[in-house]
Amino acid sequence: MKAALLPDRGVVKVSGDDARKFLHGLVTADMLSLTPGTARFCALLTPQGKIIADFFVAEAPSADGGGFFLDVPRALDTTLFDKLNLYKLRAKVLIEDLSEILGVLAVWDGTPAAKYGLSYADPRLPALGARLMIPPHRAADAAREIGASLVAAEDYEAHRIGLGVPRGGIDFAYGDAFPHEADMDQLGGVDFAKGCYVGQEVVSRIEHRGIARTRAVPIRYDGGAPENGVAITAGERQVGTMGSAARGRGIALLRLDRVAEATEPLTAGGVPIHLVKPDWARFSLPDIKAAE
Repeated sequence: MKAALLPDRGVVKVSGDDARKFLHGLVTADMLSLTPGTARFCALLTPQGKIIADFFVAEAPSADGGGFFLDVPRALDTTLFDKLNLYKLRAKVLIEDLSEILGVLAVWDGTPAAKYGLSYADPRLPALGARLMIPPHRAADAAREIGASLVAAEDYEAHRIGLGVPRGGIDFAYGDAFPHEADMDQLGGVDFAKGCYVGQEVVSRIEHRGIARTRAVPIRYDGGAPENGVAITAGERQVGTMGSAARGRGIALLRLDRVAEATEPLTAGGVPIHLVKPDWARFSLPDIKAAE
């Protein structure tokens, strides 16, 4: 079993009498059925349906003081903190940015031997393992307590990329991507049965009309990794943009309709790439070539 402290993650806490209702009315996942020990993957959107921030929400047990802890991108913790306070109005909630004292430890390739900190299974995919909220300086102690080997964050990144799971800020741009484009609809990040939330009408329209032409798609490549941000082309036509890459696998943001029309192989900055459909994807890919 492996564990890695994720330096790109921060923590925001939402507590108070109205905390559950407050979050439920804002984010893409159902907060009403969330229970301690579990987590939801969700996002706060603009009214136009674009992702401001994606994050996990875990509820602490009442014996530990309760409250909802948001596992958020470290670069966006202040943005999310400010947005939540903007929506707060008269709701009885307290919003705290705890990123200076709490971090996130990812654990995978095994089951933790003991509980440590606020822990929860990654709600996107079982293969992504679990996550623990702990003071960063306790990472080595936490790994030892749960029976894991502490490894570098790059090892977790390679694991995530190998599973084809997108990461905001590198595989898609915050403020410019819809949840469907970031595959949140495939990874449990959107509850289409819940009531209203910010941006809900746009997201529902995309879902019911089936018009998500752009997707974050897993790819494989041989040789040197394509650089992040380079254009993906079919001949002279751009069909997408390269995202993260590691150890022969990567993620690309692609216009699937343009890929379907392509008559030439796909390349990213001159590096040949091939689409790979992961087990969790329910959308179809054109001209799929299975990974070898």
